[in-house]
Amino acid sequence: MTQALLGTSEINQICFVVKDIEKAAEAFATLLGIEKPNWFLTGTQEISQIVYNGVPTPARNKLIFINTPSVQIELIEPDQEPSTMRDFLNQQEGIHHVAVNTDDMKKQLALLGENGYGVIQTGEFTASKGRYAYVDTVPACKTMVELLERDEPQPIPPVKPRTADDPQPLLGTDTLTQIAVVVKDLDAAAEAYCALLGVEKPTVLKEGDSKITQVVYRGEPTEAKARFLFIKTPMIEIELIEPGDSPSTWKEHLETKGEGIHHISFHVKNMDEKIAILEEKGYPVIQKGNFFNGTGRYAYMDTTSDYHVIIELLEKFEA
Repeated sequence: MTQALLGTSEINQICFVVKDIEKAAEAFATLLGIEKPNWFLTGTQEISQIVYNGVPTPARNKLIFINTPSVQIELIEPDQEPSTMRDFLNQQEGIHHVAVNTDDMKKQLALLGENGYGVIQTGEFTASKGRYAYVDTVPACKTMVELLERDEPQPIPPVKPRTADDPQPLLGTDTLTQIAVVVKDLDAAAEAYCALLGVEKPTVLKEGDSKITQVVYRGEPTEAKARFLFIKTPMIEIELIEPGDSPSTWKEHLETKGEGIHHISFHVKNMDEKIAILEEKGYPVIQKGNFFNGTGRYAYMDTTSDYHVIIELLEKFEA
């Protein structure tokens, strides 16, 4: 275990930047089995004190925070003023950053700066006392990292047991278990992530025997060659994927969208039933197959129209 440049390995938030926060709130409410959350507007510049690329900006955002059993999901709809979220949205909707808490923002930003990670944007919270900083980890990690510093403890709302009358998660679970990133150079990306999180580099894996994996990509069998690496953090697993030269959803992503976040994952039961539920809602299967070691199976669903990311279903076989 080495010193984490972020000061922690606990990724506790994933943020989606969207054009229509009402539509996104409806979609995530259905997915997670919750009442549709309401958004709030961040404060004016006097409150938010946003500085983007070294220049103060009056940018304001509509925000929603959704707590799940693992990470918090944040939804942001930015206005037209300069900000990292607005620049991101001018290119795409989707996952803009992951976040961690820090007890000493200045210390961590100085350490990150010494290691080549500059600050993109800073600001103050609106609904509580604290501040944030977006760090330019995109070149190395293919997504942004946000530091959150709170001046007061953040209360964790108690988990209310679900009843039969309550909304139910679409997939039978509301626990997000994995976020995956497609990269050109697995070893370089792994080095960056491990340094930021202060963890040892995990074992690099390769695609399994096609007789075991039985991968089908867009209706056609494929070897789906790739190198994989899984980094376990306290709340969520990070998967890095370097596609090989055979057809796959990862290779397609790299060729059409470039490096970046490819999917989020949920462990489910009765996968065929869950696939049918999603297909009925207009989300077709992109790729499916068995784990490289034959201990389970997966299916990538094309949920990008509403969630702006692929949702992966994971199911372990019974022992």
